Parts: sequence; structure tokens; C-alpha cells
Amino acid sequence: MSRQRRQFTPEFKQEAVALVVRSGQSTNQVAKELGIGQTSLSRWLRQAKATPAKVNGFQAAEELKQLRREVERLRMERDILKKAAAFFAKESA
Repeated sequence: MSRQRRQFTPEFKQEAVALVVRSGQSTNQVAKELGIGQTSLSRWLRQAKATPAKVNGFQAAEELKQLRREVERLRMERDILKKAAAFFAKESA
């Protein structure tokens, strides 16, 4: 009977690596807490150190999404304020 390999999302891998880096715990301790293999976590850590652009790219993409939502909200607020200013200018004239 063969065991099916578990697959982890890139986000999970990045969070696991970040946990090792932030907490200062050994990879073995963090792997036990997360219920994953220590060798897998060590490999992810090596990959993250070798290609830091991927992690930064993911974080940049998330930040870009957030900033675009904020820009859209600010544009809507600006339009509302323009309409309000025009309305009150018309009233006082």
C-alpha cells in the first residue's frame, strides 16, 4: 500500500519558513508544531534563501492588490466629495 504525498501551497511554505526565521526555533521544532517533515521544511528554507525574490514577489503582489483596492475606494470618496461641493456651491449661489 503506497502513501499519497501531501502537497502544500506556496503560501503555506512561505509562512512556515517565516515562522522559522521569526521565532528563532529550530526547523525540527517548527516542523513538529506544523505536522510536517523536518527535511521538507529544511528544503523550503534553503530554497527561500536561494531565491528571496519569490517571497518578495508574493508579498509585493499582495501589497499591490491592497493598494489597488485603496485607490479605488479613495477615488469613490473623491467623486462623492466633488458632487457634494458642487451641490453646496449651487445652493449658496
